[in-house]
Amino acid sequence: MAQDSWPSPEHNARFVNDVEYEQMARYFTGSGVYGSPADPAVVTAGVGLTVKIRPNQFACVNGHGWTSGTTGDILDVDANPSGQTRIDRAVLRLSRTTWTVRAVVKKGTPGAGPPPLATGPEFPNYESLLANINVPPSALSVQVIRGERYVGRTLRVATSTAQTNPNPEIGDLTWESDTKRLRLYDGARTITLYEAAGTVVVTSAQSGWAVEADSALDYAAGQIHLRLGTFKRTGGEITPAAESRLPVLIPAVYRHPTRSIRSIAYVSGARPAAVTIHAANETARAGQVWLTSHPTISAGDLILPGQVSWAVN
Repeated sequence: MAQDSWPSPEHNARFVNDVEYEQMARYFTGSGVYGSPADPAVVTAGVGLTVKIRPNQFACVNGHGWTSGTTGDILDVDANPSGQTRIDRAVLRLSRTTWTVRAVVKKGTPGAGPPPLATGPEFPNYESLLANINVPPSALSVQVIRGERYVGRTLRVATSTAQTNPNPEIGDLTWESDTKRLRLYDGARTITLYEAAGTVVVTSAQSGWAVEADSALDYAAGQIHLRLGTFKRTGGEITPAAESRLPVLIPAVYRHPTRSIRSIAYVSGARPAAVTIHAANETARAGQVWLTSHPTISAGDLILPGQVSWAVN
């Protein structure tokens, strides 16, 4: 057979048949229901040996659209006279004979587990799972275990600021071209799945302190490891009751969103102290690093903080 393509004036006067449409459209979107697991189940147990299909549902099966309509539907489940539990499946079935999609019950075999789905091009149907249906021996009702497959979302290319989606939906994926991060919205917040590893110097000049060694953070995929530098006191004495801001500022994108982080430090003479790295939600001190617990510090004393890690997802 020679090469061909469609739709095209050279291909059957632009007419595309059902087989050609499926070959082309099945990769436009994944097979499954439009929505998310946070939505109510599409299939629930009905009265007796029946299951109910929720109204106003939409799905795609190998490129073919489906809706349950405004009233939904009720599907019968066969009785189970055997002595073993039978597992049926509620599926969306694309018939390659009629080229229609319908919700149907696919009957299993007692004691044999759920029946396999037809998904290959060699089958007369293509099926997408909605739910498993447990039918105990001689049962007068059924138990439904939801199992909807949801249509996936495409990858959005954006920046971390101006082009960020203000109304994300669960499963949204974004590639931030400026930060080189792959981000996923999980229904409550956007988390980092991938980020090119790197090092950022976070030293920031502060009156009363000289920097003997820079502070730097290493980051990758939402994980931050901060190595605080060495600081020399050049200003006046600091009493134990006073706090002092150190010459460090964590960039906004690397701050913990809600929790400030404490780390141990030492003052000249091996005297212990503590520093606090303030969270993003602490407006007045967001991203700042403060000496918050310490002995008396005199001019010329050195502060040697430790290392600390946190997640920004």
